[in-house]
Amino acid sequence: MSNFSNQIRLSSSLLRRLKRKTTTGNPLLLLTRSFTTTEGHRPTIVHKRSLDILHDPWFNKGTAFSMTERDRLDLRGLLPPNVMSSEQQIERFMHDLKRLQVQARDGPSDTNALAKWRILNRLHDRNETMYYKVLIANIEEYAPIVYTPTVGLVCQNYSGLFRRPRGMYFSAADRGEMMSMVYNWPADQVDMIVVTDGSRILGLGDLGVQGIGIAIGKLDLYVAAAGINPHRVLPVMIDVGTNNEKLLKDPLYLGLQDHRLEGNEYLAVIDEFMEAVFTRWPNLIVQFEDFQSKWAFNLLQRYRNTYRMFNDDVQGTAGVAIAGLLGAVRAQGRPMIDFPKQKIVVAGAGSAGIGVLNAARKTMARMLGNNEVAFESAKTQFWVVDAKGLITEERENIDPDALPFARNVKEIARQGLCEGASLEEVVKQVKPDVLLGLSAVGGLFSKEVLEALKGSTSTRPAIFAMSNPTTNAECTPEEAFSIVGENIIFASGSPFNDVNLGNGRIGHCNQGNNMYLFPGIGLGTLLSGSRVISDGMLQAAAECLAEYMTEEEVVNGIIYPSISRIRDITKEVAAAVIKEAIKEDLAEGYRDMDARELRKLNKEEIVDFVKNNMWNPEYPTLVYRED
Repeated sequence: MSNFSNQIRLSSSLLRRLKRKTTTGNPLLLLTRSFTTTEGHRPTIVHKRSLDILHDPWFNKGTAFSMTERDRLDLRGLLPPNVMSSEQQIERFMHDLKRLQVQARDGPSDTNALAKWRILNRLHDRNETMYYKVLIANIEEYAPIVYTPTVGLVCQNYSGLFRRPRGMYFSAADRGEMMSMVYNWPADQVDMIVVTDGSRILGLGDLGVQGIGIAIGKLDLYVAAAGINPHRVLPVMIDVGTNNEKLLKDPLYLGLQDHRLEGNEYLAVIDEFMEAVFTRWPNLIVQFEDFQSKWAFNLLQRYRNTYRMFNDDVQGTAGVAIAGLLGAVRAQGRPMIDFPKQKIVVAGAGSAGIGVLNAARKTMARMLGNNEVAFESAKTQFWVVDAKGLITEERENIDPDALPFARNVKEIARQGLCEGASLEEVVKQVKPDVLLGLSAVGGLFSKEVLEALKGSTSTRPAIFAMSNPTTNAECTPEEAFSIVGENIIFASGSPFNDVNLGNGRIGHCNQGNNMYLFPGIGLGTLLSGSRVISDGMLQAAAECLAEYMTEEEVVNGIIYPSISRIRDITKEVAAAVIKEAIKEDLAEGYRDMDARELRKLNKEEIVDFVKNNMWNPEYPTLVYRED
């Protein structure tokens, strides 16, 4: 280690000892001691110079390299002489973005959104810091580009859009080699992996290896929203084949052109991957993304008590839906404790639908006393409709995950319903407070279904058309407001514009986006040091989001905040997750903040702890050192 590094370490150590002697229990001084290394503001040691560093997006600053850095890194003469600030760089990029947006299109099939994605992706390829600075500053505009709905279009066309690799690919052909393969990734520390097998990308079905786009997009939001250091994230595709016949016959397809592995062969690949990544990076968090339903629940139960992992489709979607459902209760002028009285019709019994049902049932049970009787009572508030109609105990070959919500035949007969009753019939007879769509079937909430909802017993019925992308939404906000009436709550999974109701009135379209929760869940888990992600931590995240909105906002029908506030939302959600981890005695601490000191912090101090550990896109000072 250099003398300079030793001096820094010595002075930091001395500072800590001095502050220990002067804190005398003062939590503010304790807080200062714990936050001496704000994320993203430490000098960075690099082992490359000259053109090599200009070609490395992790460290490239382009024209923002100072003259001293140009000398230190052998860059003098390789860049134009004018040293520009990051603000000037962004201004130049934004000017080019507007100018090139149309020119970048590859033809009629290349939409403006896809053209924007292509331009942003090129920036990502050459300068990561500037890319995230642009993304954070324009998050409301660009979140739909790097995430839903445009990411769906990207995944569908990924083989043609592929220019340079990003992330890692583990395939069925790599069995027995993954433990060594994982060391091919250059980062010695990885905090977050988003992994998919491409089997159910959004509502678009099996896209095989092209599903890597969803993992890349999710991690962009982890960086932008949660401040996870981009040097410590890793998108992963596990290619176990595809059952998409079009891809199997496409000579340009980049993945294995074999049908998907099943059963124990499939599990063996996922097991090997999990063992490999956690062996190299023991403190890692893995988010499972867009696995088909039959594997989503299986893998969640298989790993959740052993590894730091969660499934965003099952648990993240559920949390965002719960926050919205609780917000809808508030919007009706009732306390959230009245949630167990809500009658909810759910359209869709896939991984997302069942995940929401389980979470909503647990939330109701907790409010009713958190015992077995409450848990049994809560399930009677749900009517689940899938492609075959209303699910009852008469259903043959019923999915085990849906079985707890199958309605008793005699009971529903009194409501004029039977096994397989249509969605319209169920809505008409139940008169629900909430119509919740997680079906991935665009237009499922037809005019007839929405007309039936006008008979709801609720003073302000809620319509949640949560399926992604936009084309799969069960209905549009215009349809909902025009058919059911102005006095409704509307939420969707993908972004829609608000509806002008005339006379200065606005029908608010709330986007129930998973990005409100998963970045905060990941960041809170990381900073708490919890070894698992418990149901309580997920519940705390959802309730934090539900409580984030003011009374004035929910009365006006706004139950989710603006995406422009995403970093503040994530900070609060992460703090709630940490607080719950401490409460459940799961927290083991992070860096200098060990579990004992973490437990001493009050709510405000936990929020500050989170804020000071969020990476910001500022160019670090680069120091060259030979390998």
